[in-house]
Amino acid sequence: MSNLHRRNAVAGACAVVVATGLLPLATAHAQDQGQRVEKPKAGHVLLISVDGLHQADLASYVRTHPKSALAGLVAHGTSYRHAQTPVPSDSFPGMVAQVTGGNPATTGIYYDDSYNHALLPAGTTSCRGVAPGTEVTYFEALDKDPNALDAGQGLAGLPASILAMTGQPRNVIDPAQLPVDPRTCKPVYPHSYLKVNTVFEVLRAHGLRTAWSDKHPAYDILQGPSGTGIQDLFTTEVNRQADGLPVGQDWTKDNAKTQEYDRDKVQAVLNEIDGFDHARSTQVGMPALLGMNFQSVSTAQKLPSSDGQPGGYQANGAPGPVLAGALNFVDHEVGAMVAELKARHEANSTTIILSAKHGQSPVEPGALTRIPDGAILDGLNAAWAASHPGAAPLVALSTNDDAIIMWLSDRSQAAAEFAKAYLLHHDGTGNDINGNPKAYTASGLTKVYAGKDSAAFFGTRVGDPRVPDLYALAQHGVVFTGGTGKIAEHGGADAQDRNVPLVVSGALTKPGRSSDAIVETTQIAPTILRLLGLSPRELAAVRAEGTKSLP
Repeated sequence: MSNLHRRNAVAGACAVVVATGLLPLATAHAQDQGQRVEKPKAGHVLLISVDGLHQADLASYVRTHPKSALAGLVAHGTSYRHAQTPVPSDSFPGMVAQVTGGNPATTGIYYDDSYNHALLPAGTTSCRGVAPGTEVTYFEALDKDPNALDAGQGLAGLPASILAMTGQPRNVIDPAQLPVDPRTCKPVYPHSYLKVNTVFEVLRAHGLRTAWSDKHPAYDILQGPSGTGIQDLFTTEVNRQADGLPVGQDWTKDNAKTQEYDRDKVQAVLNEIDGFDHARSTQVGMPALLGMNFQSVSTAQKLPSSDGQPGGYQANGAPGPVLAGALNFVDHEVGAMVAELKARHEANSTTIILSAKHGQSPVEPGALTRIPDGAILDGLNAAWAASHPGAAPLVALSTNDDAIIMWLSDRSQAAAEFAKAYLLHHDGTGNDINGNPKAYTASGLTKVYAGKDSAAFFGTRVGDPRVPDLYALAQHGVVFTGGTGKIAEHGGADAQDRNVPLVVSGALTKPGRSSDAIVETTQIAPTILRLLGLSPRELAAVRAEGTKSLP
């Protein structure tokens, strides 16, 4: 395994220094949740994440489509217009936050592609004498089959048969790709990497049924440390070869294909609303908590073009044709879920929570600056080697989308300051929305937190084996990528990455309300438990951070 990793992802913070303006809401608005278990209020909660969706997107869509399903959710519930994701605003920490109530320092989840200075490399079978420190790859790299939508289950007749995929994704994770615990010399599955429990585990402890659908088998992490939180976890692989596309093109490379992919997850939810498992093979009763994430809006925002039409936003900020189509698709599918709830006479007992794991930036096409991060990392390692002959490459792992997050082989403050100085003094040339050269300064960054400052930014101790050794905020519009394959990204601390919708609608909600309170998506978890009549303090992250239910 190479010491230098260039897969684009990103980073951010949870509890941070006040000077950044990113004060963690859970800390700022802590309240005593109490131990009291209330009488059950709602029978079910349907949680929907529309990845990439901004609050501004939802507000605009509702204004221009007043009879839409999304408008109906807003009209029959409360909209929180200033909801923020945690930082990093990436899928893994974003979804984990919604179901634990915690930020990365508490949950231990900084990204789906991260580094741990205490674990051993994947494939280690004899642990004595092995030096710790390894990449933690909790994304599509874990799948048994690198090219299969079913992640290696071996289903015949794909993609039509995908609903027959296992509801226990651990069965299609390759243990040889997992980091190894030096104490037990055993692979660390995603669920056991999470440091706190989830709402799914709390519900299971009370005898309630749970289900969820997501984009990688690595979302086994949502099961929680017990590994048993979700009875029906349907995780088709989005980053695998798509039916009908050229070799090497996955479901995210064509928005029509992404919609086809999402539609299968919708069907799984419809089956669960009807009281079956996701495959509609066994009648088990409608879960107390169920839901899914949509990918269609996210890919429509990121793709330069799809099906012969431009992706992303227009110069005036309005959705372009691909994104407009994706929004219509999501609205139609949300409408299908609402209709199914009504048909099954479950609408009056179900609360729907609509939000997003993350937003996306930049919205403005003219703000885009694509920067090839490979050259930056090569230059940093070369500079380190020149001044430290014989030393290992400084960058152990760097995960970059619209921020830079680094773990270093040398964890000293001096090494972190060396990396910071290099980044802030590196200038170069990237490209703009049209692929034309565009100069950048300071590696496209505005602020770099190094060593002890990075630990403080995230609100954890110096020497934490999971915390990044360096975290850098990007200039607005910067996307770290080689080439011209995408026009937006997420994972940083940009306002467009973080300001997502948060709507609580349906059973037990008051219609047509909106709130200007600054809230965080971590507050979804305690809200789910309160809606179902359980104490939020059964969540370890709620106790640790004082995360309160939504007002």
